[in-house]
Amino acid sequence: MFRKIASIGLTAILAASLSTAAFADEKAKPVKLGWAAWSDAEFVTKLAAKLIEDKLGRKVDLVQTDVAPLYQGVARGDLDAMMMAWLPQTHADYYARVKDKVETLGTVYKGAKLGWVVPTYIPADAISTIEDLKKPDVARKLGGTVQGIDPGAGLTRLSEQAVKDYDLDYKLQISSEAGMLTSVERATRSQKWFVATSWSPHWMFGKYNLRYLKDPKGSLGEAEHVDVIGRKGLKEEDPKVAGFLSRINLPINDLEAAMFEAQETSYDAAVDKYITDHPEQVKAWLEGSN
Repeated sequence: MFRKIASIGLTAILAASLSTAAFADEKAKPVKLGWAAWSDAEFVTKLAAKLIEDKLGRKVDLVQTDVAPLYQGVARGDLDAMMMAWLPQTHADYYARVKDKVETLGTVYKGAKLGWVVPTYIPADAISTIEDLKKPDVARKLGGTVQGIDPGAGLTRLSEQAVKDYDLDYKLQISSEAGMLTSVERATRSQKWFVATSWSPHWMFGKYNLRYLKDPKGSLGEAEHVDVIGRKGLKEEDPKVAGFLSRINLPINDLEAAMFEAQETSYDAAVDKYITDHPEQVKAWLEGSN
């Protein structure tokens, strides 16, 4: 009897030791956060990384790639989380492919919006809706071109659909966020007419005077929420990190101001300033009950 009990006790001790070692190994691994090169994603991801490293004592690896590989990376477990799932429409196709292999941790911000913008120096009676782009004089001044972003973006897919829905004889200029912004900068300097794909939150609304065109057909969708999605098992294996990511939430106006600050200084400086200026908010993210 004694030997049997001792054997069971030793087995339990060994199992506990192995479990503790596995737990320690898990904690030693860096937290891998994925992001695409969009200004809103860059700010919130670097904000989260700073707090995870400084306040939770964990190393963070930031992995930058395109949107589709981000979803695939989280689904495979190569990434722990991403903080830029635009739902329910913009990233609907990407999310549908992986929804059973990931977990939604929380919502980073609400009221996200996609659309096409024009500078406010274009009279509203000339262009106020996407339908107005069909006017011959408007199409001529715009060069029959909509300045777009990268081909893998949900905004690009929806913009291609909008061109069809409104029967526009326009070319959607596939580029990148940086390329689109360069075109906007050049056009604005010379007060040239342009129409560009855009989204809120974005720092460009702090730098330029822009307005969204009305979208009566709803081709570009309605206001959305931007979620954090994590790999399966993250909540159980890394509850502190998962809990923090589930609580981080920014008012969209604060986020837009921080993004503009990042353009004027740097993302690191803007992250530091946000943390300093919002101590109670940051405390709630770090010390919440879940």
